[in-house]
Formats: sequence, C-alpha cells, structure tokens
Amino acid sequence: MANIFLYDEFSPEDTAMMQALYSRSPQSVVEHVEKVKQSGSKKFMERFYVGYGHQSIADCGSTTLFIEQISILADKAIQDWPLYSGQETSTRYVDMSKQPIIDPINTSESRAILSAWMKFYLNSQPKVEEYIKQKYPRQEGEKESVYDKAVKARAFDSLRGFLPAGITTQLSWHTNLRQAWDKLSLLRHHPLPEVRIIAEKIYKLLKGKYPSSFSHILDERQEEYRCRINNEYNYYRPSYMPASFFYSTSITAEQLEPYQSLFRSRPEKTGLPHFLAELGVITFNFLMDYGSFRDIQRHRNGICRMPLLTTDFGFNSWYLEQLPYELQPEAEQLISSQKQAIAQLNAALEIKQYYIALGFNVACRNTYSLPAAVYVAELRSGKGVHPTLRKIAHQMHYAIMEIYPEMKMLTDLDPDEWDVRRGLADITQKN
Repeated sequence: MANIFLYDEFSPEDTAMMQALYSRSPQSVVEHVEKVKQSGSKKFMERFYVGYGHQSIADCGSTTLFIEQISILADKAIQDWPLYSGQETSTRYVDMSKQPIIDPINTSESRAILSAWMKFYLNSQPKVEEYIKQKYPRQEGEKESVYDKAVKARAFDSLRGFLPAGITTQLSWHTNLRQAWDKLSLLRHHPLPEVRIIAEKIYKLLKGKYPSSFSHILDERQEEYRCRINNEYNYYRPSYMPASFFYSTSITAEQLEPYQSLFRSRPEKTGLPHFLAELGVITFNFLMDYGSFRDIQRHRNGICRMPLLTTDFGFNSWYLEQLPYELQPEAEQLISSQKQAIAQLNAALEIKQYYIALGFNVACRNTYSLPAAVYVAELRSGKGVHPTLRKIAHQMHYAIMEIYPEMKMLTDLDPDEWDVRRGLADITQKN
C-alpha cells in the first residue's frame, strides 16, 4: 500500500534536503523530516549542492519573488526563460495612467516623448469608451456592471498600443533555487542597465535568505561567455524586412499519418501527447505589435526569441482602426512626431526601446513542436484574446492545416471580436 505524505511547512532548502535524502537512503520521509529538524539544511546544501555539482538538489526547493516598479522591458527580460512561472500586471485590465515610467536618458526631450504618449492614453479613454458603447451597445439580458467592465477592458485593448515600453509594471516569479541562479547568471550581463541592477538586487536578496544555495564561485571564462551571449544574441534582429507571416517546418504529413485516429478523437481543451514533439518543429515568423508579443511570450513550451523594439516595422494599424474617427488624425500625427523625436535621442537602440509605444510592430520568431503549436493556435484563437494576437493564432491554424489537412483543430475562427464576457474576467472579493 502506498504511503503519501505532504510537508509544505518547511523552507525551500529544508524541502530540498528532504527530497535529496531519498537518493541515498531507503528510509521514510518521516525520518528525513527528523534529520532536517535536528541538523538543518544549511550544512547539507553547502556539502552537496554548492561546490559538488549536485545541482538537481536545488531543483527541489522553490521560492516566489514579487518584483515591482520595473519597466515592461525588464519584465519581459525576467520572463524570457523556458521555466518561468508567475504573473504580471495586465495592460488589458489595468489603467496604467498613474504608473511611473522608467526614463534612463532623463532629458527634457526624453521626458517630452513619454509625456506625449501618456497624455494621449489618458485623454482618449472617455472618447474610446463612448465609441465602443456606440459600436457594441448593451444587449438585453447583459448585466450593466459586466458590460461596463467589458467596455473598459476593450478600451484598454485599444489604447495600450500608445503606452511606452518604459511604463512600470509588477510581476511574480515562482522558481526553484537552481533555476533562479541559472537565470540570474545571464541577467547579470543583460544589455539594459535596469535589468542588471534588478538581477543584482534579486541575487543579494536570495543569497541573504538562502546563503547555502547562492554561494557560487564565479568562473571568469563562464562570465565572459555569458556576457557575449547577451551582447550579441539577446535580441532577435533579422537582417531583412520580414513578411507579415510565414512558416517553415521539419514535420511531414507522412510522419503524422499513423496518428490520424489520435487527432480525430481528441476532445475539446485536451492537448496532444508530448511524444509527438519528436516528429519535428514548426517555426513561425511574423510581425506583431509588442503589446501582443508580451502575451504570446508567456507560452514556455517552445522557443520565443526576444525581439528588439524599434519603429522600423511601423505601428500596428489595428490600434488606429479602434479609435473614433475624430481621434485617428491626432493619433497618426502623434506617432509620426514621436518617431522623429525618438530617432533624435542620443542613445543606443536598446535604450530607445523605453520610449517606443507597445503598438509598434516587432519581428517575432517562435518555434514549437506540434503539440505546442496546436496548443498555442487553439488557446490564442478565442474571442477573449487580444485581436492582434488572435489574428496570428488563426494564421498558425491555417499553417498547421497546410502541413496536415487531416488534423482536427479546435480553433475558434469566429470573426466576431466583441465578447461581453471580458467583463467577467476579473478577481473580485466574495460578498
């Protein structure tokens, strides 16, 4: 008969020690718990984790960091990790007008750029909300409070494109101790000074809390290599003007044919089995606004390159199309003048990102196995997804169907973008 125990009252290092003892002892965890209580995990972690290469021990202890008042750019840098777990502030549900903005250049010119974006974002909200109400009037049976929340959320959808990437946000990062160090060892060399400072703060905080797990001796050759990775390859910068959408794949229809019954019988909201990942990958290349890139980057089961935010690929037209007619000329003039002002800033391209609005397109390159590609296409095709990302999800759907026309896809291809249920997607206190 199986014996099952739950111990979640211990620190991450204690939990790691209790699990590690399984590898060297046939004793029950009940006895291991007593060892932890008697000796503590500090000496154990020093002996077997740091310095002895047994890094899997640190996989067994996890912690959660809450990181606030950092730019969206820094937020994305932390989340640029295949094992990232956490949450962040949503620009689709939160009014960002009162958020501080990171201004690394801090000149009158740079401040003017940030101010112009935020002025348009704030002043346009009432007009956009009224326009949405006229375009999608409340239907009979729809609760007024839910409808009003849906309208406000849609207004944020439309106006988030005018938020500068330097706007501050907050996020959580749930990680095991090993992954924390592996990620921080790269972030310490990130091209953005803000990210390097954040990485150092996190490292000091973790080292103070878990000194046994963060007493690494830095190797000069490793440090030089990590520095090169960040300087040369952190941002994806295609040397050509990418098309709006194209894909390539190593998966063939012949490979998929033996699994046809598996595809046909798949129920709704059920993923394909992971072993199908061995058949190859699909690489999607597309242009999409940085705001929606933030959404698709959350899918960790694949490779999502970090694009450099520039004005080179234009401002996504969807954001302009959602504005009332009288606001569109003002928005177009703002975008044009802001592009010129950003170009004249005396700063590196990486730093100029702080002043570029989220509505500007970036070159995205995402590589997924078949199960991951199907999952992303289906999940991001729903009407609750931001329309600019939903469009890409539909294109992914058609790409997968080209590879294997017999594939059963559970994608929402309904062209209707308005869904009052957006007003229900909230966290509220129970009465």
